[in-house]
Amino acid sequence: VQLVESGGGLVQAGDSLRISCAATGRDFSRDGMGWFRQAPGKEREFVASLSWGNRNTRYGDSVRGRFTISSDNAKSTLYLQMENLKPEDTAVYYCAGTGSTYSGWDESRWKYWGQGTQVTVSS
Repeated sequence: VQLVESGGGLVQAGDSLRISCAATGRDFSRDGMGWFRQAPGKEREFVASLSWGNRNTRYGDSVRGRFTISSDNAKSTLYLQMENLKPEDTAVYYCAGTGSTYSGWDESRWKYWGQGTQVTVSS
């Protein structure tokens, strides 16, 4: 199984950015997929998830209303659209999959991880 993130970069506060995750090596059609992030000196935190099968979505409190998670099943690709970015959104963003129908925020239940993509928001 491989999860490969792309699309990170340096943006200014208030800008938008979309990051992607190409998923291969497994049928993710019934799995939970999502995004976590880790800022320097902080623990990794849950950002957003969706259940690839029933399309239910969840968001962390700090991004709800600004970020949107989506997927293209035909391309086996997961997206995170980020709007109104803030300097505190600066982090390495990780794509993850549970390998099950679970799609909650308990990091210990997420089995597959990408290498991460850096998002930096300048003020």
